[in-house]
Amino acid sequence: MTGNRAKTVGEPMDRLHLVPLGEIEPAVLEEVGKNVEQTFDIRVARAKAMAVPADAFTAFREQYHSTSLLNRLRASHPPEGGYGGILGIVDRDLFVPQLNFVFGEADAAIRTAIISLARLRPEFYGLPPDDELLRSRAVKEAVHETGHMCGLAHCPDPECVMFFSNRLEDTDGKGADLCRLHRDRLGKILTGLRR
Repeated sequence: MTGNRAKTVGEPMDRLHLVPLGEIEPAVLEEVGKNVEQTFDIRVARAKAMAVPADAFTAFREQYHSTSLLNRLRASHPPEGGYGGILGIVDRDLFVPQLNFVFGEADAAIRTAIISLARLRPEFYGLPPDDELLRSRAVKEAVHETGHMCGLAHCPDPECVMFFSNRLEDTDGKGADLCRLHRDRLGKILTGLRR
């Protein structure tokens, strides 16, 4: 893993591979890819789907460990010349040990992130499916985690996409765009990396 880290840290993220883990609706992949491309001015290429690693499943929690999935994603897609990052999308419930669940996780050092659709689906809460709402939520979480890969921290502005979503209401309440402060920070980060 350390070999991969050395190749990605400090390089501009000019490309991102969008990797479905298992079956993901094409409309979700398309909407996420389009919005990430527009927000970060990077080329998004859809990669071949990979199976959801069974060893990331934690039986007593009935959830998948998101950090384990991040590491498997990076191992399956090693960096190439000019290659920026990886964003995985999975339809399984995710967790990290200190939290009950996460909508996603990012590791800026290895330029890898993952988002989960499980808790973004209205039917998770006993409501009827809503494809438009699912796509909107997926875009917000994908842009948020990609922001972390680019070096952005959480934002105190509840309307900024970098606001931390502790609950689904937080995701629904925020926008899909960066606030002015985070747009400026992103510009400085990208300018510094591209020198």
